[in-house]
Amino acid sequence: MLDLTRYKAIVFDMDGTLIDSMGAHVKAWQNTCEHFGYDFDPEYMHGLGGVPTRQIAVLLNNKFSLNCDPDEVAAKKREYWTAIADTPSIIEQTCAVVDHYQGKLKMGIGTGSERQHALDVLAKTGLDKKIPVLVTASDVTNGKPHPDTFLRVAELLGVEPTECVVFEDTEIGRQAAEAANMDCILVKNGIIQVL
Repeated sequence: MLDLTRYKAIVFDMDGTLIDSMGAHVKAWQNTCEHFGYDFDPEYMHGLGGVPTRQIAVLLNNKFSLNCDPDEVAAKKREYWTAIADTPSIIEQTCAVVDHYQGKLKMGIGTGSERQHALDVLAKTGLDKKIPVLVTASDVTNGKPHPDTFLRVAELLGVEPTECVVFEDTEIGRQAAEAANMDCILVKNGIIQVL
């Protein structure tokens, strides 16, 4: 088990870090891109994991010189996501960290997902009972790669940002952790990357 005792708190990203749901998100984005006329690039979309849905729509508009309404794009993506009816599963290695440090270190989740989606997924996996603090894209003005999500988690946990370590699966999430002055451990394809 990783020795995280030098920290007071662990901050977890959700999709792709605690929950194996990135495949379903990418599929929902593929359907959304086809609906609105964006070229679909699965690697590009996966790399945007953690970015709020509405902000992804803005990025896609800029990338493809389109002017689709970001709120309509976000609503359509939610519709496709719901239709997939993906049963979320946990990522074993990261959830083992949750179980090992339960009651020893403070824990929170900082996700680019919208609040209702995050609440649903966490309830289905039981993680809502293990990790008490949740900050979502619905709770901050600036999502990842801005540090706001992770800084808000630290604030709610009552710890300094430098006392936190973040588990993330995307480069954008790593940038957000770095901007928040937090150490970051990457999770790639369900495997914790130990430096």
